[in-house]
Amino acid sequence: MTGQQIIEAFPWDIAPKYLLRDNDAIYAAEFTRRVNASGIKQVRTSFRSPWQNAYGERVIDSIRRECTDRMIILNEEHLRKILREYIDRYYNASRTHLALAKDCPEPRPVELPVSGKVVEIPILNGLHHRYYDKQPN
Repeated sequence: MTGQQIIEAFPWDIAPKYLLRDNDAIYAAEFTRRVNASGIKQVRTSFRSPWQNAYGERVIDSIRRECTDRMIILNEEHLRKILREYIDRYYNASRTHLALAKDCPEPRPVELPVSGKVVEIPILNGLHHRYYDKQPN
């Protein structure tokens, strides 16, 4: 089952170079064979060591806490649309990250209060918001 899912996840020869995974029993011999045939190098974490994938665990936790736990997802297409908007418009463009000195991955200029009126832009139908200084006309 998971062997087929990994093939379907990367249908157009866009497979990643590496696959970081744990040692769960769902990754049976069939899965390993298909991943190796795709040219993906598997990196397995140690047993009972979720902290070895701290970055992956952190981003998944953020997505769940800040997005999917607060919405009703209708189907796969809806989930993909929601995640695309969350990543593109919020996580990378608006959300502050402590590791980036409270900036976001797509840097933005500091907007001073004297710049003009503050305008609110809703993201994910108002789940999150981005605030801009609008220049007076």
